Amino acid sequence: MSGTHRTLRLRPVTIRARILLGVLVLLTTGLVGNSVAGALTLRAYLEHRAQDGLRDAGDRVHRALAKGPQTIKQMQMSSLVAPVLGVTVIGPDGEIAAQFGEDVPTAVNTLTADRLDQVIVFEDRTDVPDLIVRRIPTSGLTITSPMGSIEATAVILTVRTDADRITVTDYVSRQAGSVGITLTLAYVTALLILRFGLRPLTQMADAADSIASGARQERLPTYDRHNETDRLAVAVNDAFDAQRRAEENIRNFAADASHELRTPLATISGWLDLYHQGALEEPARLERALERVDSEVGRMRLLVEELALLARLDAGRPLASEPVDLRRLAKDIVQDARIIAPGRDIRLHAPEPVHVTGDAPRLQQVLNNLIGNAIQHTPADASIYVTLTCGRDGRAVLRVTDSGPGIPPEDLPRVYDRFWRSGTSRGRTGGSGLGLSIVRSVVHAHDGNVDITSVAGSGTTVTVTLLAPAPARQLH
Repeated sequence: MSGTHRTLRLRPVTIRARILLGVLVLLTTGLVGNSVAGALTLRAYLEHRAQDGLRDAGDRVHRALAKGPQTIKQMQMSSLVAPVLGVTVIGPDGEIAAQFGEDVPTAVNTLTADRLDQVIVFEDRTDVPDLIVRRIPTSGLTITSPMGSIEATAVILTVRTDADRITVTDYVSRQAGSVGITLTLAYVTALLILRFGLRPLTQMADAADSIASGARQERLPTYDRHNETDRLAVAVNDAFDAQRRAEENIRNFAADASHELRTPLATISGWLDLYHQGALEEPARLERALERVDSEVGRMRLLVEELALLARLDAGRPLASEPVDLRRLAKDIVQDARIIAPGRDIRLHAPEPVHVTGDAPRLQQVLNNLIGNAIQHTPADASIYVTLTCGRDGRAVLRVTDSGPGIPPEDLPRVYDRFWRSGTSRGRTGGSGLGLSIVRSVVHAHDGNVDITSVAGSGTTVTVTLLAPAPARQLH
């Protein structure tokens, strides 16, 4: 044997081949089962018909003998026992005296000698063909024929069933030919039907190959028939669209992140270049340079922390779940905001405690971002109102409203985009453009909802809705 081993690779079984094979197996099973059932039914029918005819003929002979001694002619005897095809007459000596009708072997005399008036079936014997016989005692019966008169002590009625077996065999062979022709026609028909019926899947596969080859704008074809293939194509197209949007978001996110990091890095690099050139020998200028470097490092640290938080929220990692007093959080954050922006009118309206279950640091970050955005993106004379209530549906409702210039209508759909800033705030510094993205991600992680409404010239309102726990029942 050669040392080279060849690996036998089987061709993949296609859906068309599987469906075609399944149809042919089912059709073959049905046709073969129907043919077998038909052959068995035909054979049983022929056998029962022969036995019933034999019993009826014997009964007629008995009724004729019950009237007394009878003398009948051979032709009358044949008519009496019709449709029995063979009659064997047994004489007084117990031997065969006459036979008329179909060819019947003489061995039936000895085979039925001790089995009087019984319907006997002989099959698969070597000494006699397939027969159904009945031996009837006939004392007092005389049968006349051209050969003379015979005093019959018994008559043996016979029906040969080998012809019926031939009939069944012929039926089976014809059915086999019919099954073969039917399967051939069914194979051709099913092949054509599948070729046209699976054409949409073939086109979908070609489109998918094109997409995999780099044609990212290619989509699976649909025909507006609302069938299974159309639903599959729409679902796959939606998946491709979602993947394309995700890839675009990742590219934009990477570009925006690199841009946001590039600015503080450039600032730090610039101050370091000045230091290496000896331009910061004066203590005041050196201290100023260190302050700017420290500020940019803090900006980078904040950006990295916010990106890490967004990545954690996007991955669906669970947040802490503990009782949180929102009114206490809001009071602390509003107090801090008044210290940071002492000249701003910042008010809090929280008439009653509002408790929720969630991650306290993350909810604190939501409040910080909303109030910080309101301070950063509104004029110094704009007022900021923070209200906290518990709705009738058992939800905590937090609203941060400012009286600033508002957000242009064309900018509202993009306020949650990461690193995006409206035209009125692009020149400002200190913000990363991730504040509202973090707000929405944190609120959604708490199974809440956030909504922004704004009217140009009339301010902006951000509404956060969180599920509040049901009050504990008091036991009496």
